[in-house]
Amino acid sequence: MDCMAGPRKKQKKRIEPSFEDGKKKKKAELRADPKDRVSGGKTTKRKSRSRGGKSKKRAKSRSGSARRGFAGFLRRGLYWCFVIGLWGGIGIAGIVAFYGAKMPSATSWSVPERPPNVKILSAEGTTMANRGVTGGEALTLGRMSPYIPQAVIAIEDRRFYSHFGIDPIGLARAMTTNILEGRMVQGGSTLTQQLAKNLFLSPERTVERKVQEVLLAFWLEHKFSKDQILEMYLNRVYFGSGSYGVEAASRRYFKKPARDVNLAQAALLAGLLKAPSRLSPARNPEAAETRAQLVLEAMREEGFVTDREITTAMTRPPTKAKSYWSGAEHYAADLVMDQLGSLIGGEISRDLVVHTTISLPIQQSAEAAIRGAIDKDGEKLNVSQGALVSIDGTGAIRALVGGYDYTVSQFDRATKAKRQPGSAFKPFVYATALEMGRTPHSVRNDAPIRIGKWTPSNYDEKYRGPVTLSEALSKSLNTVAAQLVMEAGPKNVAKTARRLGIESKLQANASIALGTSEVTLTELTAAYAPFMNGGFKATPHVIRRVTTADGTVLYENTYDNPPRVLRPDIIAMMNGMLLEAVNEGTGRRARLNRRQVAGKTGTSQAFRDALFVGYTADLATGVWFGNDDGKPTKKVTGGGMPASAWRAFMENAREGSAGNKLPGQFAVPEDPSRVAVPVTRPQTPPARVPARPVANAPQAQPVPQSGISQHSTGSTRKQVPPADIGQGNQNTRSTTLLDIILGN
Repeated sequence: MDCMAGPRKKQKKRIEPSFEDGKKKKKAELRADPKDRVSGGKTTKRKSRSRGGKSKKRAKSRSGSARRGFAGFLRRGLYWCFVIGLWGGIGIAGIVAFYGAKMPSATSWSVPERPPNVKILSAEGTTMANRGVTGGEALTLGRMSPYIPQAVIAIEDRRFYSHFGIDPIGLARAMTTNILEGRMVQGGSTLTQQLAKNLFLSPERTVERKVQEVLLAFWLEHKFSKDQILEMYLNRVYFGSGSYGVEAASRRYFKKPARDVNLAQAALLAGLLKAPSRLSPARNPEAAETRAQLVLEAMREEGFVTDREITTAMTRPPTKAKSYWSGAEHYAADLVMDQLGSLIGGEISRDLVVHTTISLPIQQSAEAAIRGAIDKDGEKLNVSQGALVSIDGTGAIRALVGGYDYTVSQFDRATKAKRQPGSAFKPFVYATALEMGRTPHSVRNDAPIRIGKWTPSNYDEKYRGPVTLSEALSKSLNTVAAQLVMEAGPKNVAKTARRLGIESKLQANASIALGTSEVTLTELTAAYAPFMNGGFKATPHVIRRVTTADGTVLYENTYDNPPRVLRPDIIAMMNGMLLEAVNEGTGRRARLNRRQVAGKTGTSQAFRDALFVGYTADLATGVWFGNDDGKPTKKVTGGGMPASAWRAFMENAREGSAGNKLPGQFAVPEDPSRVAVPVTRPQTPPARVPARPVANAPQAQPVPQSGISQHSTGSTRKQVPPADIGQGNQNTRSTTLLDIILGN
């Protein structure tokens, strides 16, 4: 028992918990007092600091979690962007491969030839017009104003010289702008892409076309230099109003070559590229000018121009252009194109240069004369149209005006319209009569006559009795011309007219004397030229030479050895009579100071057409006035409006010396009995042709009158048969020395 008690004594006494006043603290919390703690009061502060540290740790933990959440979101965003981009790239690659497979092999790609252009030059070598699909020739960058490429790059493709065919920056900017605007306001295509589209593709907007455009742009960048690409673009892009390329546009809008374009004009051209038709200065000059201001600002931002240059450009007046090519020289250009194919023997397949016979100073004088006459008297005299053609002694057309205004009507009334020449045809009648033995002094009776059922009468319904042929022509007496036709024969008159240059079909009847067969103004004027050049045919032509762009001659005219169509003695007599027709007859308004003028007036039935064809020693010129619809004028005759316009033109259109005289002329005496000697003797004496009526031809018969027509000569009065044809009845006048020389 004692053994077991020993260890228990060593055991510590168990301390039981004690509670104070259990009744008062029944509801107290079971919590240790701070004093019971070993550390006493200091324990609280440590605990407080511990709690604060934990709060900071928790705040830092939350901040770190936020950062870890954002980084995770960013990582996830980048991941999905990468995934989407990867699949997008695969998709785009698939689309490119799909549509690219439809294209021919790149080894077979080639830039298509630019449509051929025909450059038409004046006789002075100045570019008069361009014809072809493009409307202008191709130029190198060095042959155009430097402002043009700068303006185009500034507004269309600022990084042209740095990108590789497509511009990712420009494309992204355009996409962003379009998304923000909610519509298509910017394009991201580079100049290379635009060139690819113009060269190879249709304008439709499809995925396939866009893919092909990009592939072709890469190919162009690989195949050509930047300057070559820019050059091709500027020579092919459309500038509106039918103009392709900068040369065509410069001449179309500014009437000058591209090398002479100034800064303001270059800005206008560059501005047209956005919407060529809508912004064309021929259609909307205000919109074109507004767009040009934006181009100038873009050029300043790129450093191409200074503020001072822009200020100067903005002070220039806005460009105003007509809706179509303007200027009468385009009538000549159209005539060139009508004839060119037959001269070179086929279709036009390459660029050509045509050297014409048109003199621009003379051409401008011609246009001013026609427009000035119509502006002055057209409304008053009911004349709406006019035409003029001027030809030198070789047949070269020096000026051609086909109408009042080319922009309104491009129909050429000088070369295509056929009209009755009226009395302007009579010189061919008289020339035929002279070839058959008559002279300017031969006398005929101006009296009423009847030829079959036809009874011609004079314009003034008056009759002068016995007159010389010279007087009859100068006074344009119809009765005498009708008599001469019946003496010579209508067929012979037609043959003479064709020999001199009339190509239109002529009705070989009695009325041919009064110009009832229709002809063109050009062929009529050319038929007068032999009187001017000494008796040689003057085939009208406007093309002198045709070459390729590199100078190879394809055609050169051969009108330097024309055939003789009239004898020198006939020329001398005709010039004398036609000089009198201007100096004393119906063509008096065409007289010029210090220059000899010969010519003839013409008026068709009911005053529908009025003409004057006259010539100096250098130029033969025909003028016509009338209306396209054939309505009569208010009694306009060839000696009025046409003769006045002819004079206005010829006063400025001078070639050669003012003192040049017409060949082989002789003075027609006032008294028919006086002896007249030609200034220039014929080289060979003319063969004598017996004066006799044409067999089986109807004869002119006098119309019965109350008395015999008489002609007063001095103080005596002689009776003369109404239709003296030179065979007998020689008592009307004495035989002169000229009659003996010429065999009359």
